[in-house]
Amino acid sequence: MTQPAVELPVGALEPTVLQNSHQIQDQARFGQIKHLPVGTGAAYWGPGELMTFLITGEETGGTFFLADITVAPGGGTPPHIHHREDESFRLLEGALTVQVGGNTITASSGDFVFLPRGVAHSFRNAGEVPAKVLVLATPAGLEGFFMEVFEPALDHSAVPPAMSKALIDRAISAGPKYGLELLPPA
Repeated sequence: MTQPAVELPVGALEPTVLQNSHQIQDQARFGQIKHLPVGTGAAYWGPGELMTFLITGEETGGTFFLADITVAPGGGTPPHIHHREDESFRLLEGALTVQVGGNTITASSGDFVFLPRGVAHSFRNAGEVPAKVLVLATPAGLEGFFMEVFEPALDHSAVPPAMSKALIDRAISAGPKYGLELLPPA
């Protein structure tokens, strides 16, 4: 089905008439409008999670990276420290147990969690249903780690992979390049 034409002013330019959402995506560059239809966007499989990039540093001039993640029951991250960026989570569905700075936060649907750079943290979905989360990293750059370490998700309906030695090896190798320090499990 063809979408109606959309008029979008871009900066100080005259309004541009775009015929569909793909043309809107094609126009997305730093300082320009982006529309990402549901179910689209680069997606990657992490350990027990599906991460879909919503907007990257390339598109925001390096100011931020935003992703949508679905964390399967039992999925989550090992302890780690971001030395370059702050990380924020907005829980859309489900719940996550977040270990941060020696404290435990149980975040549920609607909750917001801010994790400043330099603080050891991890999260896990201890529930029985997938957790859906918006993740914001400021400044951008962390998306490079995910592209390098995680597997491209060609089938979004597949079961998320478990942690593997190959993924751990890639993460250990790539981490320092992105200011990411992986810690031993607590």
